[in-house]
Amino acid sequence: MQRKKAAKLVWTQAWRRLHKKGQSETATKKRARRTNKVQRAVVGASLDEIKKKASQKSDFRAAQRSAAMKEVKSRKQSNKAKGGSKASKTAKPKSATFQKVPKHMGGSGKRAGTQR
Repeated sequence: MQRKKAAKLVWTQAWRRLHKKGQSETATKKRARRTNKVQRAVVGASLDEIKKKASQKSDFRAAQRSAAMKEVKSRKQSNKAKGGSKASKTAKPKSATFQKVPKHMGGSGKRAGTQR
């Protein structure tokens, strides 16, 4: 005849320990520590720079962004005006000389190379 596990018998100390009975008066619950947020410097930006940017007003940053975008657009337009004729001349001969060469894939059907 097999014995019963002590942890399965309700009146044993093993069961009471397993189901946390009678421990409330002996020990209090451990308090968990809260995690703290820490700011760190990132590569390319020191902590002072990051704090300075965070304290700036959002409309000020938006104005800076739009000014940078305008500057980039004007630079692109000037580049187009300078090299517009050259780009069109060089593009045509390239397409005329290019020939599509078929790939030589051996076998027949979809799974030609996978079967052994």
